[in-house]
Amino acid sequence: MTIPHLFRCPISLDLFEDPVTLCTGQTYDRSCIEKWLAAGNLTCPVTMQKLQDPSIVPNHTLRHLIDKWRQLGTEFDPGYSADIAFLSALKHNLESDSDTITIENKLQTLEKIRALSDEYCSSRKSCFLQLGFLSLLLELVFGRVESQLPKDHMGFIELALSCTIKLLPLGNLQALDMLKEDSKLLSLQDLFEQGTIVIKICLCHLIEALESPDTKEVCFIIGNTQRLLHQIVLLLYQNFEASMAGVKALTALCSLQCNKENLVRSGAVDGIITYISSCERQSLALMAMATIENLLGLESGKEALVNNPNGVEVLVKMVFRVSNQECSDTAVGSLLIVCYYSCRAREEAIGAGVLTQLLLLLQSQCSNRTKTKARMLLKLLRSKWVEDHPNQV
Repeated sequence: MTIPHLFRCPISLDLFEDPVTLCTGQTYDRSCIEKWLAAGNLTCPVTMQKLQDPSIVPNHTLRHLIDKWRQLGTEFDPGYSADIAFLSALKHNLESDSDTITIENKLQTLEKIRALSDEYCSSRKSCFLQLGFLSLLLELVFGRVESQLPKDHMGFIELALSCTIKLLPLGNLQALDMLKEDSKLLSLQDLFEQGTIVIKICLCHLIEALESPDTKEVCFIIGNTQRLLHQIVLLLYQNFEASMAGVKALTALCSLQCNKENLVRSGAVDGIITYISSCERQSLALMAMATIENLLGLESGKEALVNNPNGVEVLVKMVFRVSNQECSDTAVGSLLIVCYYSCRAREEAIGAGVLTQLLLLLQSQCSNRTKTKARMLLKLLRSKWVEDHPNQV
């Protein structure tokens, strides 16, 4: 068989037996590079760069690929090995603490990773996971804890998080378990408080991934960190993209019953009501509406919505949604809960025109389930109104 170029030592031109990598990112066979260094050479044979760090690191990935190539023979995909070799070099640049690899070099490396994550097909993207890029990127983002993050570090964090978000759909969410560490959790909080709006949006997308069954413990920890919840809720009052990311993060945290009380306590109900009232696209309001209905299962959730000056009115406005029947169903379901709970909510709903909205809904093409809820709400409002105003019957 012809030996792939990437599997040959640049010095001996023979198949690697024990591949090792220098700080420059170049890989050589251990015996060849050790002879080179023992002869007093202080440069990289290929690049001729001066070696600031003469240490050598075993390239286990390349060794594994060579073993696989030996087993599969000509069936081995040389394109795959090329991807692995190239990505291994990029990973080395990000991991290196050598003075020869500056922050600018690392930023360029992250740009390449972001571009490749868009260009690669799903099968080629798996190379990122095989090489442990997700864990590395998360370590780069949360690995340093400082009371004040330098401004020049923010661009690096933004880019590293952007790459992380692109790799999350590939799986291996266990990498997010590092957020269970106190130091990483503290770093997450610092970034939410001191980071740019782009960083905060990316962090919300990261939290959105915690809805997975594989990350329940991390979801619980974040859902019980009031300082973090407060920062997420604040995003609901920001621009459209930030508020939408905040809603998605809160929805993911709401997937655990034990988190809901903390979400209400952090002001999630008021924040989501503000988001719904300013959301022009009904399709985007649906997730927020569903989260509100979820939180109304708590006594504190119902109380928070009733005490919000616009809470009931916002729900009423969402009742008759011709283009989004699911939104109508959720709105009627939420009103059923709060109107049964509170006389004040019933009066506000009637004052906001809920009766007209319900009658229009019943004449529409909505589902039978929604119509059933609408009839139940009409009956409740009528009976409770008679009960609350006996002298006016």
